[in-house]
Amino acid sequence: MIERAALADSCRLALPAEAERIAAVQRRSWAQLFPSDVADHVLASVDLATMAASWQAAILRPPLATFRVMVALSEGRVVAFAAIGPSDDEDAHPGEDALVAEFVVDPPAQRQGHGSRLLNAVADTLRADGFTRATWWVRSTDDPLRRFLVSAGWGPDGAHRTVGSEDAAATVKMIRMHTALG
Repeated sequence: MIERAALADSCRLALPAEAERIAAVQRRSWAQLFPSDVADHVLASVDLATMAASWQAAILRPPLATFRVMVALSEGRVVAFAAIGPSDDEDAHPGEDALVAEFVVDPPAQRQGHGSRLLNAVADTLRADGFTRATWWVRSTDDPLRRFLVSAGWGPDGAHRTVGSEDAAATVKMIRMHTALG
């Protein structure tokens, strides 16, 4: 009997057919990462099909070529994703500053190297697109993510903000991390 070769773990640009899997990973991460009141509010406000349609549109019709959705695969399945592009921060330098807008590793796939592999692929892609600095807004209470980023050469740049629902029923404090891509 011939054994089927195991699929190597890898990272690449996302395919439109992966939009639903990306949305499912994102929903599971919200339930894990956010305080329960925030997670409940956000999950109740949008369903899986709507999220999948948004991800498919982002993959198929990005506003610029430098807006990208990337995935990490394990055994051919999406286990993590990132959405990257030019930074839209007021103090960003156009053409130089990039933003990691989303970066999620599926909770059951965490601590298996997928996040590190995806982060390296993100940095390589941003560098290839001509960016010299990347920024990332991180929840102020997400100590594991901040430790991961610091170990990869990122650091806080002093910027902070609070984001939340329109009715301010759920808010999250964020700090901005950054790294040089050169």
